[in-house]
Amino acid sequence: MTVAIIVAISSNGVIGRDGGLPWRLSTDLKRFKALTMGHHLIMGRRTWDEVGKPLPGRRTIVVTRNAELEVPSGVHLAESVEEALKLAKSDDEPFVAGGAEIYRLAMPMADRYYLTRIHAEIEGDTFFEPDFKGWKQAFTEDHPAGEKDEYPVTFEVWERVG
Repeated sequence: MTVAIIVAISSNGVIGRDGGLPWRLSTDLKRFKALTMGHHLIMGRRTWDEVGKPLPGRRTIVVTRNAELEVPSGVHLAESVEEALKLAKSDDEPFVAGGAEIYRLAMPMADRYYLTRIHAEIEGDTFFEPDFKGWKQAFTEDHPAGEKDEYPVTFEVWERVG
């Protein structure tokens, strides 16, 4: 199993504002869908609250301390990232999809990062700065701001070394 983290980060480390994404990036959403389709999505409860429903073609696992959290049929609850990964053991590449605390907890277990670097300083209240010591960049691709994108981005893939 290759544990993947998928995250979009502004140049000042912002990943969210007021419980949501503080940008509109159609290109990034299409990439997210293409990469995660058919896989497990592991997310924290606050991220789940923002998403609000299972995404089609993916199996959702919500990491929460609230075992009584009401979720739709087919959505699973886990008390930890480790438990979520056990629930996703049949998946060759489960995706950790946020938020900041879940990213921090998953970092030691991750093998791959799918990172979208947003080339703008954006106001926000949720931050994440990955530490890429012990990682190598395996892919990079620049995308200018398009008709449905507020900012230019760079898609990167990072692989753990050793």
